[in-house]
Amino acid sequence: MKSSIYVGSIRHRRFAPARHEFTYPLFMAFLDIDRLPELMSISRFAGYNHWNWASYHEHDHFGDPRKTLRERMFEDALERGVSLPDGPIFLLTHLRYLGYNFNPVSFYYCYDRAEQLQVIMAEVSNTFGETQNYWLNSTHSQPAGNNLKFRFPKTFHVSPFMQLAQEYEWTFTPPAGRLVSQCISHESGAAMFDSTLKLERREWSKAELHRTLTKYPWMTIKVIAGIHWEAMKLFLKRVPIVSHPGGDRFTKATTQHWGASW
Repeated sequence: MKSSIYVGSIRHRRFAPARHEFTYPLFMAFLDIDRLPELMSISRFAGYNHWNWASYHEHDHFGDPRKTLRERMFEDALERGVSLPDGPIFLLTHLRYLGYNFNPVSFYYCYDRAEQLQVIMAEVSNTFGETQNYWLNSTHSQPAGNNLKFRFPKTFHVSPFMQLAQEYEWTFTPPAGRLVSQCISHESGAAMFDSTLKLERREWSKAELHRTLTKYPWMTIKVIAGIHWEAMKLFLKRVPIVSHPGGDRFTKATTQHWGASW
């Protein structure tokens, strides 16, 4: 397992109450969480906890930024009754670009010492400044061949065009030369929406980072702009708006553990 750059696309499809679909190109960083300062020193255009073209900031992820990310993961897993394996952990995420960051979802791939994938944690964020962690482990399994498949209740408000009373079905391929993550949202037994992330691995190197930054210079700005652009299209299609369940009190969402496995 090595830190990498993953390049590909994200596709969203809505099936009801109005059909809507889009695909955007993107890239994400796949980083060993125990080597973050070292990895972000690869280029003069990259930085750790300071402004740069591409930078990793501890504040951009859950927990106390004064602690290491592994410490925060261990504490959160312990609180949720999850056994965190003692091998490498890789974070698939958007970095901060030109000082701006927004991650709809970051994935933590947790391995044992034999480099066997044991646990995935999904850190989900919404545009209200809230986050929630879904811990996916061996509590509820669904057979999916070589893929990793999870089904669990949705407990966190993400889109103002999606109900909270839904169930997620998440399927992952183990990270390799190719990486796929698909989320299907079910409502009353029917698939309402799916999101499919398809990526291909590139080397984590100065040359590859420069090449990728040149092609996608404002990645996270593009992500948030795309979210609002597509939301306007849904509004024009008269898709009903769902109020935030917390009303005007947009406090930080409580991290919730939901078991799943492969």
